[in-house]
Amino acid sequence: MYAIVETGGKQYRVQEGDFIFVEKLDVNEGDLVTLDKVLAFSAEGSIKLGTPVVEGAKVEAKVVENGKAKKVIVFKYKAKKHYRVKKGHRQPYTKLQIEKIVG
Repeated sequence: MYAIVETGGKQYRVQEGDFIFVEKLDVNEGDLVTLDKVLAFSAEGSIKLGTPVVEGAKVEAKVVENGKAKKVIVFKYKAKKHYRVKKGHRQPYTKLQIEKIVG
């Protein structure tokens, strides 16, 4: 059994027990989150496709942690003009564990 859910403008294929990293959600660690934008749902060999979402389907997940990804260095320069800019960025994320898929 699997489902395709949308959160944070991205789509994820999830199964029960999976861990996924999504864009930061405003929740605390240990909370339960319901993802109700289920785009597709598959169980026992049959597939339900939503238009745009599957009615009555939802995915329940537990928040494992909120954190930041590894640093990405952004370096800009212009040759021979003594222009150098170095910046770093760490994207915040929420790690979810998929508990149950309800179809």
